[in-house]
Amino acid sequence: MIYGKRIRFRGAERSDLPTFVRWVNDPEVLHGVSMFQPMSLAREEKWFEAMLSRPPEEQVLVIEIKKGTKWMPIGTCGFHGINWRDSHAEMGILIGEKKYWGKGYGQEAMTLLMSHGFDTLNLHRLELKVFEDNPRAIHAYEKIGLVHEGRLRQAEYSDGAYKDVLLMGMLRSEWNARKKSSRSGRAE
Repeated sequence: MIYGKRIRFRGAERSDLPTFVRWVNDPEVLHGVSMFQPMSLAREEKWFEAMLSRPPEEQVLVIEIKKGTKWMPIGTCGFHGINWRDSHAEMGILIGEKKYWGKGYGQEAMTLLMSHGFDTLNLHRLELKVFEDNPRAIHAYEKIGLVHEGRLRQAEYSDGAYKDVLLMGMLRSEWNARKKSSRSGRAE
């Protein structure tokens, strides 16, 4: 387990698959995600088996929050495309439980994921892609220190239109500076 202040990460289990299918079949949850086909439990099971064959560092992490004495899954996150030679990876996140949107859980999860990437996996650079029409996510990423690095023009077709995809990232030196500034009590 990887613990944050209000959340924890754990590995995905087969028993999570019905919850994942519910999330990815909700059009509001999928807005901003590159999936466009309804997901069946059978297809999700095939995805799960393929995911288990990836390196442990690239396996999906379940984001959980504590409700009473139990932990409840609210989303997933993780790294993919880790390049160990150049020491970088792409990050991804999905908060599937909509009633927990706008409460800072996504920001906390991304910060915890970046801590894992920089401080545990010893990566040098982390990046993500976000649709231009996802201002809530863009704002959250900016707030945790991700920098706009580029724009892939009309790179994604969604909802009947081509959309730009923004590339955002952070270097280890920027991460370390943010950690140092938060320890010294300065505003970030």
